[in-house]
Amino acid sequence: MSRFLTFQALATCTFFYAVGWAASAFSQERPEKPNVVLLLADDLGWQDVGCYDIDEPCPYETPNIDRLSQQGVLFRQAYSPAPTCAPSRAAILSGKHPAKTQKTHVVGGAPPSPHTKNSTLISPWYSGRMKLSEVTIAEALQGNGYRTGHAGKWHVAINHFAFPQPEDQGFDFTRSERGVTRSMRPNRLTGFATAADDDPYQLDEDGFPFHQNVTDAMSFMDEAKAEPFFLYHATYLVHAPIHTRSERLLRKYCEKMKVPFPTDPEKWELEGQRNPFYGAMVEMLDHYVGNVLSYLDSTEDPRWPGHKLIENTYVIFTSDNGGMERHPGEVITDNYPLDKGKINAKEGGVRVPLIIRGPGIAAGTESDAMVNGLDFYPTILAWTGTSQPTQQRLDGADLSSLLASDPKDASLIVDRDGSPRDSMFWHFPHSSMQSTLRVSGYKLIRNWSDVLQDGSNPLELYRLYDKRNQRVDIEESNNLAAEMPEKAAAMNEALQRRLDETAASPPFLNPTCSRRLPHQDKVCEVSDHGRDGNIVWVKFRTHGAKVVKANLIYTDNGGERYEEWYRLPAEIAGDRVQVELPGNVTHFVFNLIDENQYLVSFPTMKFGKDSSEPYSKRAIAN
Repeated sequence: MSRFLTFQALATCTFFYAVGWAASAFSQERPEKPNVVLLLADDLGWQDVGCYDIDEPCPYETPNIDRLSQQGVLFRQAYSPAPTCAPSRAAILSGKHPAKTQKTHVVGGAPPSPHTKNSTLISPWYSGRMKLSEVTIAEALQGNGYRTGHAGKWHVAINHFAFPQPEDQGFDFTRSERGVTRSMRPNRLTGFATAADDDPYQLDEDGFPFHQNVTDAMSFMDEAKAEPFFLYHATYLVHAPIHTRSERLLRKYCEKMKVPFPTDPEKWELEGQRNPFYGAMVEMLDHYVGNVLSYLDSTEDPRWPGHKLIENTYVIFTSDNGGMERHPGEVITDNYPLDKGKINAKEGGVRVPLIIRGPGIAAGTESDAMVNGLDFYPTILAWTGTSQPTQQRLDGADLSSLLASDPKDASLIVDRDGSPRDSMFWHFPHSSMQSTLRVSGYKLIRNWSDVLQDGSNPLELYRLYDKRNQRVDIEESNNLAAEMPEKAAAMNEALQRRLDETAASPPFLNPTCSRRLPHQDKVCEVSDHGRDGNIVWVKFRTHGAKVVKANLIYTDNGGERYEEWYRLPAEIAGDRVQVELPGNVTHFVFNLIDENQYLVSFPTMKFGKDSSEPYSKRAIAN
């Protein structure tokens, strides 16, 4: 009996101790350093998500993303830093505008050259990488005791796997497995996932293919959860190749879109949001986003006993640029009512979905505040109590006050001078060749092709919203430049100031173009070249147009797989251009630019489309 009483007493003591410990643990305050999860979709358009539907509803089903929008703030006027992926990614990670970092398009790091001999314009040199000197958000957070993880796409170097990689720029953990986005062999109508145990894409209990990319993201969180963590999950979905490993979803969207099951694996040419492959991809993306959110919802927080990870985690969901509407032989999606898509600075190319949820952020809120991916860096610094790196001058705005108080009050977003932000700009001197500026409800587009060829400086001016932020012309269909010339001129001057402040590189005219262009007959020609010790030079003859600028374009790894070129200003002295060669140069090229914006390359470079030939083959060898 006494032994029973002793045991009972011990059990009672143990029970009360456990209850006391649990009560103490459950009453523990929220850890001061929250987790941050940045979910970056690839090429997901503004109208590809159910909760963003306006006008005609899209057929793609996104229940998990829609649910996320009910748990936080959905931004109707959110933008990417650029209309293509690499510059947007570099801008988000560095907090700096693509024009300022000279990272304005994909790949880069090559001598400027026309796409074909008769191309009218030449894209300027732009960097092949995000510089190592940039302090990424991951590096800043590392300095504040955060574990940092990357899962998915990188692509801020000259190639997906070229230096530098995530581990070189602040990530403790990195995995780049493509998972379900790997090309299907021999084509996209074969090799669908099954339930077989030996299938690398084995269907899960919900009927979706196994996706290593999202598994990697969750593995990092599981490893890092005992510390404050930052996850940059840059999914490859919904970028091309446009395919799905789920035959069930493909058939589902054929039925839903009322289109026949595909028989030609190479083409899909029905207009609008009627591509069943893409519909399946969007739903797969949503499912994998749901996996990440479910993990956060269901996993105990080791730093906050009695609570789930989601309770102390900020989640940002967005896309790197607008939807890719088509590529040769295939209509992918439609960004309507927005005009154009990826690779264009009109609204369809830069407006993106953006949802933010987290501690203290009001659920189920919509905001018409104008925000940008550049804003993530300063916002995350504020959430985490991380000091801004002294050498990193950020171009975005801190959204934390807006999110914590009133997401509808756009005046809470302030520029560096403390005034409410009412403008943002884009610079894309490639392909569509545009620079654009939005000020309040107006948007100006400068088309460099027209500016340089015609000299008349034609502009496009649209009124997207009225003074009450009510929709007017988000379609960008009514050009007001002729009706409002003073407004257009003033915004063009403001745009030029932004370009000058960031030292943005404009495109050039191509002197070899067979089409007759203004002042083409006045372009200079190189007459001689040589070197004096470590000084290299060229002499030139003018034909009426003054040479106003010159650059040395050089590489230190000519002939290697990832040949990368850099730019250095050169001195103009009379009829001679000269510059001291940097160390370790293997090959170099001179660029001469005249007062009419013609670019003369010496030696003449390959045309951009001749991708098989390295640039070093035509350059001057050191």
